[in-house]
Amino acid sequence: MSNKIINLEPKTLWKNFYELTQIPRPSKKEGKVIQYIIEFCKEHNLDYTIDEVQNIIIRKAAKKGFENHKKIVLQAHLDIVPQKNSDKVHDFEKDPIEAYIDNEWVTANGTTLGADNGIGVAAILAIFMDNNIEHGALEALLTIDEETGMTGAFGLKPGLLDADILLNLDSEDEGELYIGCAGGVDTSATFEYTEEDVPEGFKAFKVSVGGLKGGHSGIDIILKRANANKVMNRILINANENLGLRLASIQGGSLRNAIPRESVAIIVIPEAEVDTFMSYPDEIKEMYLQTASEDTKLNVTIEPTDMPDKLIDVVTLDGFLNSIHAMPNGVYKMSEDIKDVVETSSNLAIIKSANGKIEILSMQRSSSKDTLSKLCKQLANIFDENGGKAVFGGEYPGWKPNPNSEILNTMKSLYNKMYNKTPEVKVIHAGLECGLLGSVYPNWDMISFGPTIRFPHSPDEKVNIETVSKFWDFLLNTLKNSPLK
Repeated sequence: MSNKIINLEPKTLWKNFYELTQIPRPSKKEGKVIQYIIEFCKEHNLDYTIDEVQNIIIRKAAKKGFENHKKIVLQAHLDIVPQKNSDKVHDFEKDPIEAYIDNEWVTANGTTLGADNGIGVAAILAIFMDNNIEHGALEALLTIDEETGMTGAFGLKPGLLDADILLNLDSEDEGELYIGCAGGVDTSATFEYTEEDVPEGFKAFKVSVGGLKGGHSGIDIILKRANANKVMNRILINANENLGLRLASIQGGSLRNAIPRESVAIIVIPEAEVDTFMSYPDEIKEMYLQTASEDTKLNVTIEPTDMPDKLIDVVTLDGFLNSIHAMPNGVYKMSEDIKDVVETSSNLAIIKSANGKIEILSMQRSSSKDTLSKLCKQLANIFDENGGKAVFGGEYPGWKPNPNSEILNTMKSLYNKMYNKTPEVKVIHAGLECGLLGSVYPNWDMISFGPTIRFPHSPDEKVNIETVSKFWDFLLNTLKNSPLK
């Protein structure tokens, strides 16, 4: 498996990428990959610094003859999203990714691949280890914890880097140059409940929602994929209102920035209503297949289970279900300025109950600060009116586009010469680190680009082999032809 991947072109990049797949590096657990980068720098006699939040900065002098080019910082993040299929046995803190070639793609066996952003990291390392590549003075910025909090970008201090241009290697469509991104905020809502005894004459069931595609809560939100938490709530709220359903526990989703693919609830239902309740899966699947055409494998199962010890009290249950029903999810508003671009969205990411508390974790994204504020106020009102409480945190800024950027014009012209095609210039509905990094280093002229990656943040993640080669060639030519001082 490894021999096939490391023999792909460009070999140095793919060898670096394969080695990264062998290093467990989920968000907030990047210690092993940090040590790997340190050893890499020592092996290749590279000047490096580790800042106070564990970002790694690497420096390399200009190739002879390129001293008059503006200094460029190449940037990528070290962590990956730890998502796996429910039947896959994998420990993201210990086990390597099982990467393999599938026709024109590289993908992984039942887990996320880590091409987001391993390809970017691998490309940076390949450039810094090769003394034959033509470039001006370079810096590399390898950040930590991009996927769950942008801790590295938030913690970066001014004065550590002195580049003029930043090339972020964390985009996922070859042939596209990104010049702006959405900002965002995390919402944490809670309901506190009292435990009640199970009434007589009830039967217990485990309700499971699965088989959904999920995906990135920013990039994929426009695809209108079904959200497992919303599907589950549709089942629960209908059965609560019409059949007297009671809830013992619920667990759905696992990451704020991933559209939830699975949800499980333990419920009880009056014995007289069991037959009616058992017909719900077919009704739910039919309804969602009409609105979420990509989720053809939606699966809803109801199976008998052990009787729970306690139930969530009726008042809290009603408020919780009503809040989830009313809560915006998916595309909230499309951009009025840029065609087919989402301006504002909301992802109902995680629901979990335990120890007298139901937690609802979500992420809201927007390129409009005013619309984002409006959405947050709406969410606060929804939970407040139903007996819950919402708290907002982790807000990060967007990246305002600069269509007259010098590096943008250089790269557009270069791409056209290389491929006889004009690259698309876009704004992405995702939280690229550029927004935060640009707030610390406002002088940076920034572009984000990369190879084609599909279904990031899900076990279906894959990277297109041919586009990695094109991305690499374009990156090297950009360094060679970068703006002069």
